[in-house]
Amino acid sequence: MAALTPISRTPVSFYVPVVAAGGAIAGMFVGTAQGSTLLGILGGALIMATAAFLLTQVIKAEKPGRWGLLVLCAVAGFAVGGLPAGIIGAAFGWFFGWFSFWLYEGRYRAYLAPYLTPGQVLWHFSFRVICGAILVFLITPIIVVMPLSFNAQDFFTFTPEMLRFDPAGYSLKHYEDFFTNSDWQGALANSVKIAPAATLLSVSFGTLAAIGLSQPHVPFRRAIMAILISPMIVPLIISAAGMYFFYSRIGLQGTYVGVVLAHAALGIPFVIITVTATLVGFDNSLTRAAANMGANPVTTFFRVQMPLILPGVISGGLFAFITSFDEVVVVLFVGSAGQKTLPWQMFTGLREQISPTILAVATILVIISIALLTVVEMLRRRSERLRGMSPG
Repeated sequence: MAALTPISRTPVSFYVPVVAAGGAIAGMFVGTAQGSTLLGILGGALIMATAAFLLTQVIKAEKPGRWGLLVLCAVAGFAVGGLPAGIIGAAFGWFFGWFSFWLYEGRYRAYLAPYLTPGQVLWHFSFRVICGAILVFLITPIIVVMPLSFNAQDFFTFTPEMLRFDPAGYSLKHYEDFFTNSDWQGALANSVKIAPAATLLSVSFGTLAAIGLSQPHVPFRRAIMAILISPMIVPLIISAAGMYFFYSRIGLQGTYVGVVLAHAALGIPFVIITVTATLVGFDNSLTRAAANMGANPVTTFFRVQMPLILPGVISGGLFAFITSFDEVVVVLFVGSAGQKTLPWQMFTGLREQISPTILAVATILVIISIALLTVVEMLRRRSERLRGMSPG
């Protein structure tokens, strides 16, 4: 078991350059915001390297040193850019104060196996930094959209009032426009009509397909599986164009039924994958026992199989619902003005009239997606507990 106490004090030649590298990254963002990236990188590296040396070699008392750095960075940030920059500066001061002592005291090895080499320790933390950087890169555009949806002005940028956290710079008028505008409400009504119907079809066909493909006696199982999940692999524009030509030949192009069937085709792969994953731990002897007791296949499915694979079915249905509710490319090809969904209205708004109401709608969709994905994660954990793959 790894030791929980610091191993040893690390040399200055190790932790000061590491803190300087972190300061250079922070300085890059600050310098870019001020119009001088190179100066920000050099200044950030120099300032944080000096701070790390003074904290650990001169002050040495961790708590007063960390609080002092936090206050200094907050004051410097406030002097440069007001209250928002002061808050960011305080966050930088808190992090680099903790980071300096974390490296100096050797706490970075406290929860690691003592036999790890320096290279392995470096990769251990580098891997986490890379994953964190990717997460920040992916999540930042979503985080930026949310506060902009409360902009009191009809702009897609932060106003000086917003940056000063002035209440006059914030408003709910874009949300009010969404809930009172007939165009937006009509698009929302269409999405609510289409997504549940498409989800129901996806769950029904996807669950049956997954159960059938889980049987070892089914011929060409791999080929059939590849065909059924192909909508996830084929570029969406190609699928949309193919659906347009096919539906126009059979008279479904521009109809409600056509849009529902198209969205169901996009959602079925998600249901198949999640239900198939659930069936991996399913005990087939239960169905044989039910048959021996006289239950017919339908009764066996609903009374034996369905309760055990229900978390996977619901998870796949939620993914199918999100796919249908957020989809725009296929509905542009297959739908008509009468089936204008919420994403279609957002796309039209970006192209024809730039309105921050789009940001309010995007924020609502993000919140809905987060709530649904949270439910998916809870169901995944419940499914693992039912299959005995994780402790209760």
